[in-house]
Amino acid sequence: MSNADPSPVPAPEISPEWLAEFEAAAARPLALRMRYAFVRTYKPVLDDARFRSWDSMSDYRQWCESSLPGWLGYHR
Repeated sequence: MSNADPSPVPAPEISPEWLAEFEAAAARPLALRMRYAFVRTYKPVLDDARFRSWDSMSDYRQWCESSLPGWLGYHR
């Protein structure tokens, strides 16, 4: 015996504008779609050095708490 509802749920209506944008995006070459897929956002302090390393996870966490703005989400 199945618990599935036998009546199908209608798909939500997609606006013609959204459908046109989707079809235009799908027609672009993959390289171009990948270029537009990611938004680069400057992250203060994190993006200011090429790399960083710590001796322990607790050192890293302490650095995050003392050096990064809270809105970046790296605080406890």
